[in-house]
Amino acid sequence: MDTITHGIAGALIGKAVFRGEDMFASQPINRARIITWSLMLGAIFPDADMFRDFLSSNQMLILTWHRGVTHSLLCMPFFALGLAALTRWFGRWRKWDAPSLGALTGIYAIGILSHILLDLVTSFGTMAWSPLQWSRPAWDLIFIIDFTFTGLLLCPQLLAWVYRKPEGLKNRAIITWSVLSLASLGVTALLKNAGAPISAQTAVIIIMLLAAFFMLPAIRAKGLRIPYAAWNRAGLAAVILYLAAALFAHRIALERVKKFAVLFQLKADSLGALPFPPSLWHWDGLVNTSRGVYEVRLDLSEPSPDVSIEHRYYPDAFPNKYIDAARRLPDVQTVLWFDRFPVTRFHKEGSNAIVEFSDARFPQMRRDRPTGFTYRVKMDEFGKVISAGWARQ
Repeated sequence: MDTITHGIAGALIGKAVFRGEDMFASQPINRARIITWSLMLGAIFPDADMFRDFLSSNQMLILTWHRGVTHSLLCMPFFALGLAALTRWFGRWRKWDAPSLGALTGIYAIGILSHILLDLVTSFGTMAWSPLQWSRPAWDLIFIIDFTFTGLLLCPQLLAWVYRKPEGLKNRAIITWSVLSLASLGVTALLKNAGAPISAQTAVIIIMLLAAFFMLPAIRAKGLRIPYAAWNRAGLAAVILYLAAALFAHRIALERVKKFAVLFQLKADSLGALPFPPSLWHWDGLVNTSRGVYEVRLDLSEPSPDVSIEHRYYPDAFPNKYIDAARRLPDVQTVLWFDRFPVTRFHKEGSNAIVEFSDARFPQMRRDRPTGFTYRVKMDEFGKVISAGWARQ
């Protein structure tokens, strides 16, 4: 899950569950605002591990460090206590009415926990049991960047802000709807460029739904009758229902992948159904075999075919001395530890040998673009490494 969405989720939990208030309210800082700020900061804190990646030249940190100890359930109480102590100190310095150390510790723990759980529902893998166990569990429920999920987290908070007071109500409603509509068009263009387009009809429906949510409650100021916390609680309930729907869709998609493996008589070492943008209807089915990975794109809005399924096959290159030498490299061993659906490729460029290790878990959404997380080793004809690192093109 992206860091911005984590922060939005933390703020929503603070407002919906702990009576938090808007972080950028006009009134002086108070206990309710500190609660929202603390939950938001707790929710983004685990991604602080990315700073080490920015400051280091070690290109393996994205695999060995990111989503590691800062995302650990075992380390969470210590991080929460440290953040709470820092907040108490800062509050005393600023003479703010901050919650107690124990309350802040619990609030930060919930924020960090929300981050860990929302990373686990993606396919990247999270070392939630580090440093006791360096595995990367992944629940494969939603895509790493899910604009629908982010919208469900954000819109209720904006509605609560729009309808918090009668002064300037219509202007706030119109401006917020306009900004969100423009953002929706931007997301539509972004998804099209990324190879996961939505139809123009869907984009229009989204804008109309936003208009209904933000403009209709302004009629006779009916939205003012809804308490501030109720908007946020409704948003939290919608997010929980979305995750439940994702879990249900994942089970259906996984059954179709198993059916695909049986239909083609594949001896699967492992298989999975991974979320594929832009909606809960689209999934990427993967079957890992001894000689390569089979991929089948699934659309749950269509009936499951019984006889033929369009699919792609990513065969592993036949073993040779260059592949064997590349596999012995420490960084390649790290890549293979991380990969869930590994594919090995080999080709020659003149007298040089090129060995590539990819993970089919990260889909090639556009056929004219390479998959992410492809590690490339270039060797001369004698097997000496010329270069090694992540493929850029």
